[in-house]
Amino acid sequence: MFIGGLEKTTLIDFPGKIACIVFLVNCNFKCPYCYNKELTAFKLFKKSGRQLIPEEEFFSFLKSKKNILDGVVITGGEPTCSPGIILFVEKIRSMGFAVKFDSNGSNPKILKELIDKKLVDYFAMDLKAPLSKYKEITRSAVTKKNILDSIELLVNSNIPCEFRTTLFPKLLVKDFEEMALLIPNQKWFLQEMDPKHAYEAKVRRMKPMKKTKIDKIIKLAKLTTKIELRN
Repeated sequence: MFIGGLEKTTLIDFPGKIACIVFLVNCNFKCPYCYNKELTAFKLFKKSGRQLIPEEEFFSFLKSKKNILDGVVITGGEPTCSPGIILFVEKIRSMGFAVKFDSNGSNPKILKELIDKKLVDYFAMDLKAPLSKYKEITRSAVTKKNILDSIELLVNSNIPCEFRTTLFPKLLVKDFEEMALLIPNQKWFLQEMDPKHAYEAKVRRMKPMKKTKIDKIIKLAKLTTKIELRN
């Protein structure tokens, strides 16, 4: 397991839990606005000069915090790209921790296994764009079916979940209307883009989405989803 980082305590990333966040290296998406570029590929991580955290060191940390932490947030990168991810989650659960699992929804097979084995207590899925623009925004070969299957799995799992979308300025108001139709009545958090640390140089020169546009998006999406702007 390529562990690229560890945030030892968070009170806001796992609803109702005191948790840590473990960041796994590698992602099958290359979103131009991604602010964790070094976590998208091991070669970029290595180039950044950062060091991987040995798996045994991570589990030793968890063992030392059993009386302090309630849960573990597994994020990335994209966790489903990590070989052995199911065993990794099983080991965390066997230590008595609740698990929140972040995903881009590209691998419904892994999500289904996590659900079937009752290994996750909370899911967060990034909704990147309307289906018609997914490959353009993620610069990947992801299929529309995989995204739709992942949404369906999470919504029907009876496990608490949320959806998240970065306010990439190139996305139009009508794009958000289309996305809202994919997740009716679901919790949907919008997060502002961090251009300073964006994956792509030209995005680092972009201005964030205008407030008037964000307000319009929220007003329209509130008709069908539980949408909220997250700072």
